[in-house]
Amino acid sequence: MSHYHDSSDMKRLRDLRKAAPREFAAWMGLDAIVGIEDGAVPRKYRELIAVACAHMTQCVYCMEDHVAGAKKAGASKAELSEVILVAAALRAGAAGAHGGLAMRMFDAVPES
Repeated sequence: MSHYHDSSDMKRLRDLRKAAPREFAAWMGLDAIVGIEDGAVPRKYRELIAVACAHMTQCVYCMEDHVAGAKKAGASKAELSEVILVAAALRAGAAGAHGGLAMRMFDAVPES
């Protein structure tokens, strides 16, 4: 297979729903919490958090959906940019923090 992130793949979610309807419904229920309008966290911020998470998980489909949701909920391009860069900083921070773990793992390998 030579193509990744083909938007037509989203149509294949029907196959998932048909094969595992209960699990699919549970997953969709989780996704629906982003769209809650009357939560303590306003919808715009829910969408911006979802955009940041989509960047952390690198889900291009989530990015597309939640960038649109954020814009429709009133987010500005500046707000969008900031949450993306916060996500990037945290992703880089996690790599750096795991560097200490890698050093410990290295030291645990017996000398040859």
